Amino acid sequence: MDRALALVERDLRKFFRSPLLILMSLFMPLLQLIVLGNAFGGDVKNVRVAVVDLDRGPEAVEMRARLEAVAANVRTFIPIDYPDQGTALADVRLGQIAAVIIIPEHYSRDLLRRRHPRLALISDNTDRFVSGAVGASLTQLVAAVNAPRVPARDVRRLVLDQVELYPFISYMKYLLPGVVTLSIFFTAMVGGGIIYLDDKSRGVHEGYLVTPITKMELILGFVTSGVIKAIAAGMTVLLIGSFLSGVTGLFEPMRLLSLIALTAVTAVALIAMMFLLVARVDDPLTPRAAFGVLNMLLFFPSGAIYPIAAFPGWMRVIARVDPFAYAVHGYRTLLLTQAGMAGVYQDIAILAGFSVVALAGAGLLFRRTL
Repeated sequence: MDRALALVERDLRKFFRSPLLILMSLFMPLLQLIVLGNAFGGDVKNVRVAVVDLDRGPEAVEMRARLEAVAANVRTFIPIDYPDQGTALADVRLGQIAAVIIIPEHYSRDLLRRRHPRLALISDNTDRFVSGAVGASLTQLVAAVNAPRVPARDVRRLVLDQVELYPFISYMKYLLPGVVTLSIFFTAMVGGGIIYLDDKSRGVHEGYLVTPITKMELILGFVTSGVIKAIAAGMTVLLIGSFLSGVTGLFEPMRLLSLIALTAVTAVALIAMMFLLVARVDDPLTPRAAFGVLNMLLFFPSGAIYPIAAFPGWMRVIARVDPFAYAVHGYRTLLLTQAGMAGVYQDIAILAGFSVVALAGAGLLFRRTL
């Protein structure tokens, strides 16, 4: 054990003597939280929409006023008058406007005579988020026009009362669990796998082999030092990210202990996985190319950016075997739903089982030879 601890001390000294390496391990996940948290999940606003009024009647004027009300309040889109449909469609194709609303001829007459006139919405559906937001806003506006001004007393009406269990969850809060997991992975990749391979390429590993240290002590030393670094990085990003995204109540004793436990087991799982991957690797360039692919295969299917329920079947299979997915679910449960340890014991159990399998595999693959 003393020999393993000496290895841990040497590895930690080397890591903490590289402040740029520490800074990048912490800065990159926080940068993703700030950039992605503000780039995704916000409401679509101020979209330029053309309005072609072919009717010019009183109901068309009222519709135009409703469109202006949307621009003044929720600001989903800004209506711009166009003289004809051809000019508007040309500007859609040029990307100058996102959609065209056409008020047809005889719209006012047909609406007053209850002949069910139709508005036309022609949208640039290459951007589904924008076209969906404009379509949803216009659908609500049409529903308001269709609503009877004096509801009939004998008509049965079902009203849905929607209650949100938790306060408003911004996208930065939604993204935070994935960013914390990503910081642990970065530390496992940089402070674990890459440093180990650099030691082998520089001949440091040969020095271990001429000492009495055993294979299991080597593995224990490498994994322990990596776990210490990953826990420190994960908890640092967790605290800073919670402050940036507005997560509160982080220092409640039981909640904090649960977060530390989840961070520790996540660190062990990812460090063990990384050591399993590099145990037989000698070329330091190969893993550097593979780590980018590994990051994509672990991070994006984990549900960190988009819910797993929206994935196709083959990506759901990846999510089921992805340790990232269980870490993200655990952090989201503790940070956002505040369910406590009862909500994450299954995630911790699966990550612990993954750690045992990965460490066993690393022990079988690791050779105490050159």
